[in-house]
Amino acid sequence: MKLRKMAVAALAACTMLGAQARKVHTIGDSTMATYNESTTVTRGWGQMLQQFFTGDITVNNRAKNGASSKSFYMESPYWQSVKKQIEPGDYVLIQFAHNDEKTNGCDGDELKAYYTGKGDAAKAAATDYRGTTANGTYKEYLRKYVEETRALGATPVLVGAICRKYFTGSTIRRNGRHDLGDKFSLIKDGVFTENNKVSADDHTYDYPYQMRQVAEEMNVTYIDLTTASAELYESYGDAKANELLFDGNGSTHTSAMGATLIARLAAQLLRQAGILTDCIKLTSELSVNPDKVDFGKAYLGQTLTKEVQLSGFDLQPAEGSVTITANGGVMVSTDGTNYAPTATLTYKGGTLIGSFKARYEYRTVGSFSQTLTVANGDNTITVPVVGECVDLAGGTPASVYWRLEADDASTVTGPVTSLGEHYSGMTLQRYANPNKATTWPEWTGFDASRKVQRNIIEGEQWPAGEIDEVSTRWIEFAVQPAKGTTLNVDSIGLFVCGCGGNGMRCKVYYSKEADFANAVNMADFSSGMKANDMMAVSATPVIEVNEGETLRIRIYPWYNGAATGKTLCVSDVMVHGMAVSGATGISSNVASRPQTTTLYYNINGMRQKSLQKGLNIVVENGAAKKVVR
Repeated sequence: MKLRKMAVAALAACTMLGAQARKVHTIGDSTMATYNESTTVTRGWGQMLQQFFTGDITVNNRAKNGASSKSFYMESPYWQSVKKQIEPGDYVLIQFAHNDEKTNGCDGDELKAYYTGKGDAAKAAATDYRGTTANGTYKEYLRKYVEETRALGATPVLVGAICRKYFTGSTIRRNGRHDLGDKFSLIKDGVFTENNKVSADDHTYDYPYQMRQVAEEMNVTYIDLTTASAELYESYGDAKANELLFDGNGSTHTSAMGATLIARLAAQLLRQAGILTDCIKLTSELSVNPDKVDFGKAYLGQTLTKEVQLSGFDLQPAEGSVTITANGGVMVSTDGTNYAPTATLTYKGGTLIGSFKARYEYRTVGSFSQTLTVANGDNTITVPVVGECVDLAGGTPASVYWRLEADDASTVTGPVTSLGEHYSGMTLQRYANPNKATTWPEWTGFDASRKVQRNIIEGEQWPAGEIDEVSTRWIEFAVQPAKGTTLNVDSIGLFVCGCGGNGMRCKVYYSKEADFANAVNMADFSSGMKANDMMAVSATPVIEVNEGETLRIRIYPWYNGAATGKTLCVSDVMVHGMAVSGATGISSNVASRPQTTTLYYNINGMRQKSLQKGLNIVVENGAAKKVVR
């Protein structure tokens, strides 16, 4: 009862504060970013922060994979779009360092210019411009964020970047704390040197230390999440930290548990600094994130799944269970496989950090509103569950299909426009079969003789040290609705694989925003891609693309280590939907391949040899229809 009274008092105080501080915007890199729970186990701490706030505070997590202080500021979809969302009274949490280290302490633009001046075009092309100097350009960009946040009437908070799990013995070593003093590169007096070292008390190449200097210089709050995360990792030890706190793919990105614990540390540090103290929730009661399950729109017959995070600290009793109960057709699962109206999570030591999945099948057109309850003894939380079912009846089937066997021409069916294929930082190598040993999913019926599009990085040299996507390197396919129509997209599909080695990695997104902001992740192959193993990527989204808007599908590739000549293979890109408003024209600014008499696709947009069991999309003489077998 006492805890409930405290929560009510905090809520009242926070509500009064709401007119002054409505949002906490978080900007940073992949360690802070939001991830799609259906494509990866990785989670960013900004994704988990909302559960530690109460009242009217909303966390707007805009952190971006691969971002440095420079790239997040310079590239149009990011800082400029966040600034449009910032209002007087808001807070902006600023965390950068991981990708600022891309050129080992040098500024990327300066190093690129150095190689260009030496006539070494290959090294210049392979240099990552995102890198900054800790005592130079890094601080310059931090000052820009501080000044521009204040100009908008909001409050900046500088956040020391969370550590990498680089252990030496039982402690996180210097470079794990983002201090490159033991091994850095330097351009001085026109000479480039590598493997330089300074003493432990020299912080010239220490990014969190230099961030703290900016905070003191500009009278900005600095929270030392670098030290806090190091102490967290050290408290577990290398092996346990790797097992429980990280995503199993290196020493940088965290699991749900690791991200939740770091988010809680950030909330504690904010409260210690006197920021939003009445709105920070660190009680022993259970927290649910998100506090509302919004399935959004889906088409009739689709089944959607959402992940819900649970956390509780100092729970009583110290050993027990939490029961999740759903109604109204909502099903829940703690393992993501077995779904039922009720599920249970157990805990020990008074601490619960876990998750469950809620699933709903869209059977009736219209909006729905249900609830689920989370109960631990007398402590019960009611979670609203909402969504909307949409019926595509009455539209005209429309699709764009890129076979990518001999050229980048597309087959266009129905009132939709193909805008073709586009590159940034990548280029076409050739069309060929990836390898004689190439394998395809068995259901496709394809074999190793099937040719695909092979693409390579500009300059053909993949740089070392890349562990995530590069925002300026992508392959894009784009479509628009025909004039006078709206295109309701119901499936996107393609195939990808690496050729020449097992080190290829990629992520696949779609977005209909002009600057590709707020993109939706379709596939995440950060943990590996077996060479010559074609993998299907598919999504069944509900996307309404209006006249004048463009739907873009992008593949962001990188390679695990320095390499030359490795390629990313792409094949059978398909966008399908239903066009409404009665338009009859078809337009395209790229050549269309001749229409085959009959083409078969599954609901995910994958080409088939014939009708398969379930729902099929059949294109006959240019007209598409759905067939159930």
